Amino acid sequence: MKMTSHLCGLAALLLPGCASLSPESRLRNGLTQAGLSPRMAECMAPKMADRLSLLQLRRLQSLGSIRKSHSNGLSVDELLHNLRALQDPEIISVTSGAAISCAF
Repeated sequence: MKMTSHLCGLAALLLPGCASLSPESRLRNGLTQAGLSPRMAECMAPKMADRLSLLQLRRLQSLGSIRKSHSNGLSVDELLHNLRALQDPEIISVTSGAAISCAF
């Protein structure tokens, strides 16, 4: 009984940490690290996470090195240009749609 209560307590502590590692939060952080403004990343991440598969979201992680070449930030146009290297039309479509809806 005592062991069960300890496990439940441990699970309760870990659950908030797991929630912070959602695909949406990882995507938001990745977009910000790539150089998009936090406001734009905050708006685009949920739209993209809902429409892209986990495999596509993992492929987006490869763009983490973009920031190094854009020290003054990254425009949406530059992001879309870099996304073309992934050769996935759905990623480009979803990202551009999210960017357009978030621009207004």
